[in-house]
Amino acid sequence: MAQAPKKVVLAYSGGLDTSIILKWLQSEMGAEVVAFTADLGQGEELEPARAKAEAMGVSEIFVEDLREDFVRDYVFPMFRANTVYEGQYLLGTAIARPLIAKRQIEIAHETGADAVCHGATGKGNDQVRFELAYLALDPDVQIISPWRQWDFGSRTDLIAYAEEHGIDVPADKRGEAPFSVDANLLHTSSEGKALEDPGVEAPEFVYQRSVAPEDAPDKPHYIEIGFEKGDPVSIDGVVLSPASLLTRLNELGGAHGIGRLDLLENRFIGMKSRGIYETPGGTILLAAHRGIEQITLDGGAMHLKDELMPRYAELIYNGFWFSPERQMLQAAIDESQKMVTGMVRMKLYKGLPTVVGRTSPRSLYSLDHVTFEDDVVYDQSDADGFIELNALRLKLLARRDRVSGKNS
Repeated sequence: MAQAPKKVVLAYSGGLDTSIILKWLQSEMGAEVVAFTADLGQGEELEPARAKAEAMGVSEIFVEDLREDFVRDYVFPMFRANTVYEGQYLLGTAIARPLIAKRQIEIAHETGADAVCHGATGKGNDQVRFELAYLALDPDVQIISPWRQWDFGSRTDLIAYAEEHGIDVPADKRGEAPFSVDANLLHTSSEGKALEDPGVEAPEFVYQRSVAPEDAPDKPHYIEIGFEKGDPVSIDGVVLSPASLLTRLNELGGAHGIGRLDLLENRFIGMKSRGIYETPGGTILLAAHRGIEQITLDGGAMHLKDELMPRYAELIYNGFWFSPERQMLQAAIDESQKMVTGMVRMKLYKGLPTVVGRTSPRSLYSLDHVTFEDDVVYDQSDADGFIELNALRLKLLARRDRVSGKNS
């Protein structure tokens, strides 16, 4: 058995579950706790978490605004690859975990802590994501995973423990929550309880960042997104920081019912789960980035990126952000983005972000070559040899099969 930790950095939200974990670390493990709360744009006031931690005797508390780091160093690199998991999911939860884990390890080193702790359950992906990141960054760190270690078997047990130790239990936490929510600047994720039957449509009250597409404005809204080397840098000519830009896209997308997803996905640990996701700004950004690549990226590079993307998405989903293979893929992706600069005009309407125009000083589009009118740059007879060479193996196959009677 591992030696009991002396000092633990806890990923602390200030909510009931992590407050119970904090007290459990103190009481059952006898550990000193360092509380770390990350603002990734979840839309909640985080200073109350500091007050709660102080009330529970925590002296070292880190409440940090990491929104710019999150979007610049994690979301944008992921979007350069047009990343979606299983064809639809924009990985809003998965991409947040490596940043939280990285900062936890840094704080552990800064404070002399010998362990880190997360509040993920033993049934989900997050336990894997957190712990793979911890160990990639510090192979000797001790990891505390309460949901796999303590004896609590139900929410009733947790509430009883909270009451026993003077932890406030809000009235709305005493019953079973209708669903659980994870949120950050990229998305909201809702799952569990009222959403567990995949055959039943999610109720409207689940959605927090978007209006229903049918209730969105009847008039489309047009925006122009500027890109430099694959990253968005401006909206309608106004240069914005990464977090400010994504915030603005969330506002616009949510108002037009963009970014809703009902997904039954395959978790890394083997089970299927149903999630309701809202990614309004990310959905616009994905379409816009593909739009700017259409005019600036060579066809061979674009097709190779599309082949690599599912593997890249799987690595992020499964928690391998800090793996050498993800870094290798990132290097290839970033190399492809050097000329991905220009402007994309988007039409936002009734749940759909549509590319309606794109321009670039690095454009590969040549009107001289594609025009149906007379031109002096392309000899159409050149296609004769091109087709003949590409058809050669097909002709040889057909002649062999005809002789052998395959097609008879």
